[in-house]
Amino acid sequence: MALDSGVQEAQVYHCPMRLILASASPRRAALLRESGYDFDVEPAHVDESELAGEAASPYVIRVAALKARTVAARHPDAVVLAADTTVVVDGVMLAKPLDDLDATRMLTLLSGRTHEC
Repeated sequence: MALDSGVQEAQVYHCPMRLILASASPRRAALLRESGYDFDVEPAHVDESELAGEAASPYVIRVAALKARTVAARHPDAVVLAADTTVVVDGVMLAKPLDDLDATRMLTLLSGRTHEC
């Protein structure tokens, strides 16, 4: 159904099971909300440290699975959605910045360069 502004109203999908987003990411929640899903947000709060010698793909798969299992253990009757992202530049994974200075360092490192996501 079109609204007066020309923007279509989002269709809301209702699932008989409760959907939980196991993430503190405002962007992930916004993407789900904009897609019309009704869900709860419950960050997993797990250790996201990379293991020695761990490559990016196995790292994000492991951490996403850990987040999903952690939240699913608290809500066995829910559908849990979890994800993880990392950035790789010059073969090095960039973790979450420790502070504003570290964020500036990372952005400077990435500026004008190609990196993998």
